[in-house]
Amino acid sequence: MIKRLHLPNNEYRKTRKSIFIFELEKRYITFWISIFLFLPSIIFSQTDRWQQRVKYTINIKVDVSTNRFTGKEELQYFNNSPDTINKVFYHLYWNAFQPGSMMDTRNRELEKTGNGDERIGSRILYLKPDEIGYQHISSIKMNGVPQIYTIEETILVVNLSEPILPKSSVIFDIGFDAQVPIQIRRSGRDNPITKVRYSMSQWYPAICEYDYEGWHPTPYVAREFYGVWGDYTVKINIDKTYLIGASGYLQNSKQIGYGYEPKGTKVSRPPGNNMTWIFYEPNVHDFMWAADPEFKHVSKKTRNDLTFHLIYKPTNEADSNWMAILNKAEKALPIIEKICGRYAYKQFSFIHGGDGGMEYPMATLLKQPAGWLHEWLHSWYQGILGTNESMYAWMDEGFVTYYENRIGYHLFSNQDFEPGRFFGLYKTLVNSKEEEPLTTHADHFNTKMAYVEGSYVKGAIFLEQLGYLVGDKVRDKIMLAYYNWWKFKHPNANDFIQVAQKVSGLQLDWYKEYWINTIKVIDYGIASVYEENGVTKVRIRNNGQIPMPIDLMVTFRDSSKELEYIPAYLMFGLKERESFEIPRIIHEPWKWTDPVYTVIIDRKLSEILNVEIDPTHRMADINRKDNFVELK
Repeated sequence: MIKRLHLPNNEYRKTRKSIFIFELEKRYITFWISIFLFLPSIIFSQTDRWQQRVKYTINIKVDVSTNRFTGKEELQYFNNSPDTINKVFYHLYWNAFQPGSMMDTRNRELEKTGNGDERIGSRILYLKPDEIGYQHISSIKMNGVPQIYTIEETILVVNLSEPILPKSSVIFDIGFDAQVPIQIRRSGRDNPITKVRYSMSQWYPAICEYDYEGWHPTPYVAREFYGVWGDYTVKINIDKTYLIGASGYLQNSKQIGYGYEPKGTKVSRPPGNNMTWIFYEPNVHDFMWAADPEFKHVSKKTRNDLTFHLIYKPTNEADSNWMAILNKAEKALPIIEKICGRYAYKQFSFIHGGDGGMEYPMATLLKQPAGWLHEWLHSWYQGILGTNESMYAWMDEGFVTYYENRIGYHLFSNQDFEPGRFFGLYKTLVNSKEEEPLTTHADHFNTKMAYVEGSYVKGAIFLEQLGYLVGDKVRDKIMLAYYNWWKFKHPNANDFIQVAQKVSGLQLDWYKEYWINTIKVIDYGIASVYEENGVTKVRIRNNGQIPMPIDLMVTFRDSSKELEYIPAYLMFGLKERESFEIPRIIHEPWKWTDPVYTVIIDRKLSEILNVEIDPTHRMADINRKDNFVELK
């Protein structure tokens, strides 16, 4: 704290401010010099978390007349863990699209209370045998030895004949066949609106993730995914009139054509009605593709190491909107990379699909052109960071929602981002009494509203409010450090907070605890403003349950301003000063056990025009009506 000098009021006030500014500048110059000098060692000295690894080789043959395909999958599985593995699990997602499945039952039960997913409804219940989805396993071998397995709807359980030892690898060979379901959710065929033939996501037997917490055999009930990092070689044999858009790099473009071939190349397609597309996708946790005989393919090389692909089904009224995506993406890329980190792959594909917007590594499925920015931003927070979305959906959907609004609002609306634009939706959630903690598993929220407004909106507010806690510039440094350290490593919430604490120099674990682990609210108010012994006192009351630092802006009648900064005790430090145009006075930290705090302003009450809590409106206070007092 800055010690006060015993001087006459007029001289004291001026001297106090000059001493304050000098001390503050000195404090933060020293702090940031130390941060920049030691940040690499602080962040990168962490022990690298082990990651399992996979190498897929998948061959399928698609019959477009029956909407079925047969396939063979070779999976090299690297056990990089210190554990001996006696059992493995695979996802068989399409088995969810059958009457009586967990997805069907769960949604119909939620519909009874008006909380079902309208995209699903009771549609699964009435699917005909040739409309359902399925993934059948005909055989599974490990290192050539047949294995005993059971299928529990969307999870394949394999009891191994021999354990997989630590730091070793095995080869799994799987024979399977599948039927593409009618488009209901994410995967499927023949959407009646988009009329896209095939949206092929979650289409192959995918091994479940095994990490420091153990196996994650999450049944496919509604939402989100978690996959293992690895490399994919995928061969798709299909009617040669079909054009494919996929998340990997096409390896045989000279035989395929359709705009993938290098300029000037003479395409030489094989004889017969079918041809095989060969894709390679390195260091990803999933592979997705879509196909339609009416697809149009356009590409744009935005720089030497990055190409955008657009694959869409032309319609007269929407063509210009689809085509605009490539130019918009090129314009947005440098802004995204500046604040989110450098994109890690050599291509990205925007693909017209049969359901909504859904993100995959190196590609997204889009039902319509709108939403391309949101889905593309998932490449950073889902495709490259690979957080377990089932448990930490807010770290993906929330972060993406924040940056979608921040980047899109500025870039395409030619206006500055308004921090408080999420708060109305958040207040609606709070008032609905349906809010649940963001630690809730994505499939287990009681209502769609609680999941969406929580993961997307409250998750976005988490980042906006982090800027209020540590300063926007420091928040941006945190996000870049987080991305650069944790890419390809499946970070969790604690990993994020550790990075935030090391970059900011502040304790922030309490913030995660309150905002993510509980449904407590922020509600501060000015209780009274009065003069006593020649100084003004402002009494602030915490009417909520979440402690926060307080920015209190005081505007004087001579138009000058002063920011009274009250750190939260639990921070054990100060936010970086965000503006040098307005003097900032640092007060004693507010202990969360005290319901009331009194700020002393060394001016008479008659000199003050108004006082306001959180003048930048970055704090999600559920009642801002008592945050501002004008003195008449």
